[in-house]
Amino acid sequence: MQRIYLDNAATTALDKEVLEAMLPYMTTHFGNPSSIYSYGRESRLAIENARKTVARILNANPGEIFFTSGGTESDNMAISTSIRDLGCRHIITSPIEHHAVLHAVEHLDHEGAITTSFVKLLPDGHIDLNDLEEQLASRKERCLVSLMHANNEIGNLLDIYTAGEICKKYNAIFHSDTVQTVGHYKIDLRKKPVHFATGAGHKFHGPKGVGILYVNDNIKVRPMIYGGGQERNMRAGTENLYGIVGFAKALEIAEANMEKDATYIQSLKTYMIDQLNKKIPGVKFNGDYLGKSLYTVLNVSFPKSEKSEMILFNLDMSNICASGGSACSSGADVGSHVIRAINNNPNLVPVRFSFSKCNTTAEIDTVIEKLKEII
Repeated sequence: MQRIYLDNAATTALDKEVLEAMLPYMTTHFGNPSSIYSYGRESRLAIENARKTVARILNANPGEIFFTSGGTESDNMAISTSIRDLGCRHIITSPIEHHAVLHAVEHLDHEGAITTSFVKLLPDGHIDLNDLEEQLASRKERCLVSLMHANNEIGNLLDIYTAGEICKKYNAIFHSDTVQTVGHYKIDLRKKPVHFATGAGHKFHGPKGVGILYVNDNIKVRPMIYGGGQERNMRAGTENLYGIVGFAKALEIAEANMEKDATYIQSLKTYMIDQLNKKIPGVKFNGDYLGKSLYTVLNVSFPKSEKSEMILFNLDMSNICASGGSACSSGADVGSHVIRAINNNPNLVPVRFSFSKCNTTAEIDTVIEKLKEII
């Protein structure tokens, strides 16, 4: 049986065109970008052209874009440099952030570098922005606010503009993990009041192991990795040349097809909601799934029974890939911290289905039939 892949929020298939753009830099154009002869200069040029492409699409200056190994490194860099270089002594975040943020913040709190507080959540899983404002108003020290643009498990979208304006009012540094939205939504960093934003190539049909950190021109931070002075002295180490070329190509393709792909993928999500409601009794949906939500993510809770407790395992046995939470923690099956924070109902079993342009309604029909059997 052919595999049905519905875990695109974890990672996506590499686009053929992206692979074609990367191949020359894996084979013939392998020069070290820091070498001064023409072979190295070709590689350097490829990186700088990629940076310009990314900056143009996200409406930033090329000098504000730094290439990293992915979203986790970018989040960690933003949080650590805010404390070390920007004088932040308190971090306000939410209990439903990605572990790249939560674990970094927890570590810094444990070390005594900062104090932490969490914003309240509304019943549908959205951030309570009034609570954010109240917390910022009550703090004497400079704060870092770290809130993700879109939740990777339930799909809820933050009003990033309003959150940024609140941060501005209280002179707080604002970091937003935009890993699930870069490549899926039009992001205009000129218009969004953020100091740091992040992206990861493998979330929009690019390669794994490459990401970006956007650092707003108005702030100055020091390097996190020292050595050969790459990435304008901000991140030493020989660049992931073909990864960077692939990231830019994937983002270019995503931008060119954004409206068409979004409409198509949203139709798959809507179709699945409709079919689940019709055919699976007692199913519930998590987060603001019909409102301000990622078109790529649908988080579904099934009534708990002996059969449904093994639902992910049974789907896997039928060659269907879905997840219970974030892929980064699915090896340690501790359940989802996001679902626990918004809806801790022990009688429900949550499953995240996430879609891409490669999926079809026929695949969804097959999944629904399997779910009927399993449940």
